[in-house]
Amino acid sequence: MSQVNVESVKAFLLDLQDRICQSLEGFERETRFVEDAWEREQGGGGRTRVLRHGEVFEQAGVNFSHVFGDKMPGSATAHRPELAGRSFEAMGVSLVIHPNNPHIPTSHANVRFFIAHKDGEDPVWWFGGGFDLTPYYPVEEDVVGWHQVCYDLCAPFGEDVYPKYKKWCDEYFYLKHRQETRGVGGLFFDDLNRGGFEQSFAFMQAVGNGYMDAYLPIVERRKATEYDETQRQFQLYRRGRYVEFNLVFDRGTLFGLQSGGRTESILMSLPPLVRWEYDYQPEPNSAEALLYQRYLKPQDWLGLE
Repeated sequence: MSQVNVESVKAFLLDLQDRICQSLEGFERETRFVEDAWEREQGGGGRTRVLRHGEVFEQAGVNFSHVFGDKMPGSATAHRPELAGRSFEAMGVSLVIHPNNPHIPTSHANVRFFIAHKDGEDPVWWFGGGFDLTPYYPVEEDVVGWHQVCYDLCAPFGEDVYPKYKKWCDEYFYLKHRQETRGVGGLFFDDLNRGGFEQSFAFMQAVGNGYMDAYLPIVERRKATEYDETQRQFQLYRRGRYVEFNLVFDRGTLFGLQSGGRTESILMSLPPLVRWEYDYQPEPNSAEALLYQRYLKPQDWLGLE
């Protein structure tokens, strides 16, 4: 069995946070991330970075956390009952980007490592993460390019990897009460320890690095697209779906809140402005209607099937 190297994972995650923040700041002339370093009373801490009121990004949050605990929260033991009675260590980078322009999609990424200890027994560990795209006015080129990056980063790890984690993403980021996906998907993986530590860590690194390859070209292409107030209001309405998913279904949010995590960091994923509208129906044959009819349904974007 390959040796678990927790410090190498932490070093990668801290560097990834730095590089993502630098890349996002490259789109802004003046606005920069503000860092909030914090410590957790039960053990561990992190550094939360938030960029607000930028020209391109209304809010961008990029969070690193490394926390410890003597007891697993209920949401985790329900998912993995063998973790009961173990202490744990969890670290990761999680980010959500909410642009001003409705033609730039919201995006989310997360890469994480988890290890649970018990005296006299081997540790239980795994990697998880992924990234997904939530457009308001999708462009086919952007969606296909996003999934092409997903396919390319998965290819060195096996032919089955992209189809498996793409499907998992479609199923995970699904709002059951709305019967629609949160967006156009991407990759989602969890409980990964196949092939040993080094192989699993390499895949997590590929996902973390691949996020920027997938998202930044879309921002560059759409940042200057003109929009009107109707489109802005639709963006705010659709952001409500983001809130619904994160507060009702998201594992990371539930784990963080139940394990005594830092609330401000956990909820930084929520958009700064959002609205709900009773029984909204898009105009027939409109761009808004096309989002529902074409894009909020799992499908083969790369013509692989």
